[in-house]
Amino acid sequence: QVQLVESGGGLVQAGGSLRLSCAASRSIFSTINWYRQAPGKQRELVASITSGGSTNYVESVKGRFTISRDNAKNTVYLQMNNLKPEDTAVYFCATFPMIHPWGQGTQVTVSS
Repeated sequence: QVQLVESGGGLVQAGGSLRLSCAASRSIFSTINWYRQAPGKQRELVASITSGGSTNYVESVKGRFTISRDNAKNTVYLQMNNLKPEDTAVYFCATFPMIHPWGQGTQVTVSS
Protein backbone atom coordinates (compact mmCIF):
# COMPACT_ATOMS: atom_id res chain seq x y z
CA GLN A 1 0.00 0.00 0.00
CA VAL A 2 1.39 3.38 -0.95
CA GLN A 3 1.99 5.95 1.77
CA LEU A 4 2.15 9.72 1.36
CA VAL A 5 3.93 11.88 3.94
CA GLU A 6 3.42 15.63 4.09
CA SER A 7 6.05 18.03 5.38
CA GLY A 8 7.19 21.63 5.17
CA GLY A 9 4.54 23.43 7.18
CA GLY A 10 5.26 26.06 9.78
CA LEU A 11 4.45 29.47 11.16
CA VAL A 12 4.91 32.45 8.86
CA GLN A 13 3.78 36.04 8.74
CA ALA A 14 1.28 37.22 6.18
CA GLY A 15 3.02 37.76 2.87
CA GLY A 16 5.53 35.01 3.54
CA SER A 17 6.17 31.77 1.69
CA LEU A 18 6.36 28.07 2.41
CA ARG A 19 7.00 25.01 0.27
CA LEU A 20 5.16 21.86 1.21
CA SER A 21 6.34 18.42 0.15
CA CYS A 22 4.36 15.23 -0.38
CA ALA A 23 6.66 12.22 -0.48
CA ALA A 24 5.32 8.91 -1.74
CA SER A 25 6.66 5.52 -0.70
CA ARG A 26 6.75 4.41 -4.34
CA SER A 27 6.18 5.74 -7.84
CA ILE A 28 2.70 7.05 -8.42
CA PHE A 29 1.48 7.73 -11.92
CA SER A 30 -1.79 9.35 -11.03
CA THR A 31 -3.22 12.72 -10.19
CA ILE A 32 -2.07 14.10 -6.85
CA ASN A 33 -4.24 16.54 -4.91
CA TRP A 34 -3.39 18.93 -2.10
CA TYR A 35 -6.20 19.57 0.38
CA ARG A 36 -6.48 21.73 3.46
CA GLN A 37 -8.71 21.73 6.49
CA ALA A 38 -9.09 24.72 8.76
CA PRO A 39 -10.53 24.36 12.28
CA GLY A 40 -14.28 23.88 12.14
CA LYS A 41 -14.34 23.70 8.36
CA GLN A 42 -14.61 20.94 5.80
CA ARG A 43 -11.60 19.66 3.95
CA GLU A 44 -11.05 21.70 0.78
CA LEU A 45 -9.31 20.74 -2.45
CA VAL A 46 -6.63 23.36 -3.06
CA ALA A 47 -4.61 22.18 -6.04
CA SER A 48 -4.12 19.15 -8.24
CA ILE A 49 -1.59 17.92 -10.75
CA THR A 50 -2.05 15.11 -13.26
CA SER A 51 0.57 12.57 -14.25
CA GLY A 52 1.17 14.67 -17.35
CA GLY A 53 1.70 17.85 -15.37
CA SER A 54 -1.62 19.62 -15.92
CA THR A 55 -2.60 21.69 -12.91
CA ASN A 56 -5.73 23.12 -11.35
CA TYR A 57 -6.25 25.44 -8.39
CA VAL A 58 -9.09 26.64 -6.24
CA GLU A 59 -9.85 30.26 -7.07
CA SER A 60 -8.65 31.58 -3.72
CA VAL A 61 -5.04 30.45 -4.29
CA LYS A 62 -4.65 31.13 -8.02
CA GLY A 63 -1.59 33.26 -8.67
CA ARG A 64 -0.15 32.52 -5.22
CA PHE A 65 0.26 28.72 -5.05
CA THR A 66 2.10 26.49 -7.51
CA ILE A 67 1.88 22.70 -7.54
CA SER A 68 4.63 20.67 -9.16
CA ARG A 69 5.92 17.12 -9.18
CA ASP A 70 9.29 15.41 -9.41
CA ASN A 71 8.54 11.86 -10.52
CA ALA A 72 12.17 10.81 -10.08
CA LYS A 73 11.84 11.65 -6.37
CA ASN A 74 8.23 10.45 -6.01
CA THR A 75 7.46 13.88 -4.58
CA VAL A 76 4.85 16.54 -5.21
CA TYR A 77 5.38 20.10 -4.02
CA LEU A 78 3.11 23.00 -3.18
CA GLN A 79 4.88 26.34 -3.31
CA MET A 80 2.82 28.88 -1.39
CA ASN A 81 3.62 32.57 -1.79
CA ASN A 82 1.97 35.71 -0.45
CA LEU A 83 0.36 33.68 2.30
CA LYS A 84 -2.71 35.06 4.04
CA PRO A 85 -4.17 34.32 7.48
CA GLU A 86 -7.06 32.52 5.78
CA ASP A 87 -4.56 29.99 4.41
CA THR A 88 -4.07 28.70 7.95
CA ALA A 89 -4.98 25.01 7.96
CA VAL A 90 -3.63 21.50 8.05
CA TYR A 91 -2.55 20.55 4.54
CA PHE A 92 -2.87 17.00 3.21
CA CYS A 93 -1.94 15.33 -0.05
CA ALA A 94 -3.66 12.38 -1.65
CA THR A 95 -3.78 10.42 -4.86
CA PHE A 96 -6.82 10.55 -7.08
CA PRO A 97 -8.44 8.15 -6.97
CA MET A 98 -7.47 7.70 -3.37
CA ILE A 99 -5.65 4.42 -2.76
CA HIS A 100 -4.26 5.01 0.72
CA PRO A 101 -5.35 6.30 4.13
CA TRP A 102 -5.10 10.01 4.95
CA GLY A 103 -1.73 11.08 6.31
CA GLN A 104 -1.22 13.30 9.33
CA GLY A 105 -0.86 16.41 7.23
CA THR A 106 1.34 19.40 7.89
CA GLN A 107 0.22 22.48 9.80
CA VAL A 108 0.45 25.87 8.14
CA THR A 109 -0.16 28.90 10.34
CA VAL A 110 -0.13 32.40 8.90
CA SER A 111 -0.09 35.27 11.36
CA SER A 112 -1.44 38.70 10.51
